Amino acid sequence: MLSRVAENLYWMARYLERAEDTARLVRVSRHLMLDFPGTATLGWSSLISISGADDIFDEYYTERDAANVLAFLCADRRYSGSVLGALSAARENLRTTREVMPREVWEEVNRLFLECSEIFSGTIDLRRLDDFLRVVIRGCQSLTGMLDGSLSDTPARTFCAVGGYLERADMITRILDVRSANLLPRTPDDLTPFENLQWMSVLKSLSAYQMYRQHVRLRVRGPDVVRFILLNPQFPRALYRCLNNLHRKLYTLPRATLACQRVTELLGMLATEDAANLADSPDRLHAFVDELQLGFNRVHEAIQGTWFAGVDSPAPVVAD
Repeated sequence: MLSRVAENLYWMARYLERAEDTARLVRVSRHLMLDFPGTATLGWSSLISISGADDIFDEYYTERDAANVLAFLCADRRYSGSVLGALSAARENLRTTREVMPREVWEEVNRLFLECSEIFSGTIDLRRLDDFLRVVIRGCQSLTGMLDGSLSDTPARTFCAVGGYLERADMITRILDVRSANLLPRTPDDLTPFENLQWMSVLKSLSAYQMYRQHVRLRVRGPDVVRFILLNPQFPRALYRCLNNLHRKLYTLPRATLACQRVTELLGMLATEDAANLADSPDRLHAFVDELQLGFNRVHEAIQGTWFAGVDSPAPVVAD
């Protein structure tokens, strides 16, 4: 496999995961707004912070109201993290590597992009927003199933999995960091109104609510949510499970020592940190998430430096 092919597949998977996660986040946040009484305010600005795109948003928009935030996160192709921007990038990465992927995968990515582009061909139509988000989520889930059921267990499949797991881990920590900033009490008497409802939104943003109830079997509480999202070894969108799967996939590749070491360092951070202490201190949780984010960057740099020589340098990744 050429390094440019591996790199394109890696980024295709990251962009597909980014599109699905962003769509889930927008849908849950919109429903959460409806659940709050009129006197409660929950800013749309937090969604921009979760995506880490504050500077880009401020460059193109002056006000962080619902219309601007939804337009930016759903349909603004100037931002590669928007739903349409991510789908467009995934489609372009796949277009140049169609020879190593099942034909059905290309057809589904192309269909999904064109259908979503048709829904939001111009400005955001709030009446069609739910339809748009549902199409994106189901389309990305269909693609995940196609890759799992029709792609041979080759380096192509491995790099798709590596990109997806790393992107998912990154989004998990972003959601937990920003969404929990105003939820964890800073003093024993500091109880946030509607705290339970907001923690439920954290779980639903990660499609974790039902599995949380099955595993924890208690009402939704902040410390239990933090522990479940970070450390559960069985839930696919728990951070520990993502990193463990990422390590397992990287281990099958040649010259994977450095990348596996970087993932092992992150797993060690999770193993040594007390989830209860994180849940009791928002400042400590924020600092811990920052360390994880830096760790994800180191993992990406190790992957890039080991296997991706750039699109103009077609070095073989795996020898025949």
